[in-house]
Amino acid sequence: MAVKLAALRQYVIAQQGYVTRFRRATADDVVAEIRRLQCVQLDSISAVERSHRLALTSRIGAYPAGTVSRLLGEGRIFEYWAHEACLLHVDDFPLFKRRMHDLRVHHWLGNEIDREPELRERVLGEIRERGPLPARAFEGRGDGGMWNWKPAKRMLEALFAAGELVVAGRAGFQRLYELPERVIPKRVLDAPTPSEDEFRRAYILRAIEARGALTDRGVTEHCRFEGGAAGVRAYVDQLVAEGVLRRLEVEDGGPTVVVAAEAELDGAPTGAVLISPFDNLLWDRDFARRVLRFDHVIEVYKRAHERMYGYYVLPLVVGDRIVGRADLKAERAEGVLRLKAFHREPGIRAKLDEPLERALARLARTLGLAAYVK
Repeated sequence: MAVKLAALRQYVIAQQGYVTRFRRATADDVVAEIRRLQCVQLDSISAVERSHRLALTSRIGAYPAGTVSRLLGEGRIFEYWAHEACLLHVDDFPLFKRRMHDLRVHHWLGNEIDREPELRERVLGEIRERGPLPARAFEGRGDGGMWNWKPAKRMLEALFAAGELVVAGRAGFQRLYELPERVIPKRVLDAPTPSEDEFRRAYILRAIEARGALTDRGVTEHCRFEGGAAGVRAYVDQLVAEGVLRRLEVEDGGPTVVVAAEAELDGAPTGAVLISPFDNLLWDRDFARRVLRFDHVIEVYKRAHERMYGYYVLPLVVGDRIVGRADLKAERAEGVLRLKAFHREPGIRAKLDEPLERALARLARTLGLAAYVK
């Protein structure tokens, strides 16, 4: 029997674990939530707040500034390339050694490490001697010398991708690069590198556990696996055959969804919450359009006159529906969260003034702003 779209929508939104009342959270809550979500996307835009902070506070509540940077330095979480640049729980570091191994040679910058061995040694030597450093510590005067910023920055990125450097925190939003052995626990660092098959099997399971239900394409999007849906389908089918996962037909006749073998598609999400435009719920735009009935667009990279909804727009989730889009800006000098515009989703007839007001008030308080203004 095919699952109904409404039931699937309720289930996947309930799995996100949004909270709709103000609460305070600790560093341990942050670590636990990153583990539960498997990965949380990073983004530099701070028109409202950094995306990872919006994603986390929408689920666990307000936590002290600087927490994530401190947890990176303590080796309780790490940063790496998953869906995009993401925060991950340190127990998954061994899994990503597979990707680090592959990116050492097949990096988008090319084989920078082997091409510039002297630069590699100088960069590592500086960090070994001076401790965690941002890219700007290697910037020169543009005179073509060894520390001209362009080659040094390229090397830092290549070494980070290869796992020869890790992120030990952030200064502002700049990565602080450090030697792995000074940050990552030895038991994790010494774990064997998995095969590609082991990596994909394990992370497919993690993606389903975190998101509740995904198509094959959604699994790919969760961790940017090469080969698209076809590249993960055989692994998913094997896990289904082993009784670990199961496939469900959907009433609309579209692609099947994959859930845990014991999953019961229930859940009754309630309340109202504004979520990051880079939230995990929205990573698979085809799924969002099909199941959530939400055509997700991010317009920060468009010119002002080309935008339909605004520069930094947070979707409003009420119950099991995305009901609108709020164009917001944190006016930190004034201490307010400003609602520049709100766009109701087509077909939504419910009254939204009260849930929008509650969601805005909670977000403002979470961000440490005294109020929001229209």
